[in-house]
Amino acid sequence: MIEQKTISAQAWISLIALGTIWGLSFVSVRIALDEVGPLTSVAHRTFWAMLVLWMVVAVMRLPVPRAPGVWGAFLVMGLLNNVIPFSLMAWGQLHIESGLTSILNASTAIFGVLVAALFFADERLTRRKALGVSIGFAGVATAIGLENLKNFDLRSLAQLAVLGGAISYALAGSWARRHLSTLPPQVAAAGMLTGSTLITVPLALSVEGPITLALQPVTLLAIGYYAIVATAGAYLLYYHVLRMAGSGNLMLVTLLVAPVAILAGALMLGEALAPNAYAGFALLAVGLVILDGRLWTRLRARRAHLAR
Repeated sequence: MIEQKTISAQAWISLIALGTIWGLSFVSVRIALDEVGPLTSVAHRTFWAMLVLWMVVAVMRLPVPRAPGVWGAFLVMGLLNNVIPFSLMAWGQLHIESGLTSILNASTAIFGVLVAALFFADERLTRRKALGVSIGFAGVATAIGLENLKNFDLRSLAQLAVLGGAISYALAGSWARRHLSTLPPQVAAAGMLTGSTLITVPLALSVEGPITLALQPVTLLAIGYYAIVATAGAYLLYYHVLRMAGSGNLMLVTLLVAPVAILAGALMLGEALAPNAYAGFALLAVGLVILDGRLWTRLRARRAHLAR
């Protein structure tokens, strides 16, 4: 029997720290958007995070890949995991609350299961996963509020943009497994952000004009946080948790991000969410717990034990 990964106290601390870091990133992005455009905010995020991660690679003396195919994979990964989702979510946050953005972002795990089932035979869609996905989608629909899609205004478009970012994240996960899984995680992350930067900087320059650091102190702090802490630092912490607790347990971070973002948005930005957003998050959380599977397994084991 394959031994299941458990979450140690140290892993829980790291998991909660990662959820807090990512939850606060939604608020920091929203703060930066008061002074810089969405594409410029993404360019800052990928560029500074790239520099930090390459310094980590240099300090650790990790080998840098030279094959053109690997760098092509970095470019695609950067597009799927950074350029598309960061841009769509940054634009979306101009029109919806950071807390709601984080709730819709949590649907990444739902889309990830579906995409993986399409591309990998060992990640087929079981009954448990189908139930989790169905409940998760009900949560997303509830959080959006189907009535908001009737008029198809900027708010509804912004929510669809965030969902588009979540789908892009899901595609990136499958791409990484197929093309980058053999690389050291620090190298994979640095290479991905290099691919992202090669796209985001020219795009921001052409659409939004020159990129400058002559910004308000609060904007610089926000950029520093989401680029260095919530991107470069979070990637390193992400892989640390992955080694300690496994990929299934790591998915639980999705449940921690949204409450942090909602609370931070309320305290720092004065945001208030409609009741349907909280109801939607509750349904989404149930779906993610079912997808995680451990509670499901324990209930089945307990039922089998009682039946003896």
